[in-house]
Amino acid sequence: MDEKLALLRTVPLFVGLDDDELKAVGALTTEVDMPAGTELAREETFGSEFYMIIDGSVRIHRAGATLRTLGPGDFLGEIALIDHGRRTASATAETDCRLLVLGHREFHSLLDAQPDIRVHVLEALARRVRQLTPEHEV
Repeated sequence: MDEKLALLRTVPLFVGLDDDELKAVGALTTEVDMPAGTELAREETFGSEFYMIIDGSVRIHRAGATLRTLGPGDFLGEIALIDHGRRTASATAETDCRLLVLGHREFHSLLDAQPDIRVHVLEALARRVRQLTPEHEV
């Protein structure tokens, strides 16, 4: 669990969580092994999982063009935890991967049961939006 918590602590959505709250999130994650070539997410389909890479590499691509490659400690799909919206890119395991997976439904059940976690996640989202907004805009 310590390795899992250390990884989750680096996710911007979970930055404000205390140890007990982070443990509650960690308890909902599942560690899975995915073989190379597995499609984790497909562009324009609805997403419902968050992935954190423990080992291996994942290619992020849109319309066939590689945008970047993610490795251990990187994550994808955090916005799908919140809105269950359409994926903006595809993700494919380039190598055999070991991942932590957290589902949308389980995460929202936790937010309903522990409103303080919901507040921290909303604050983290607000910080991300602020960082994306040019300084000259209000």
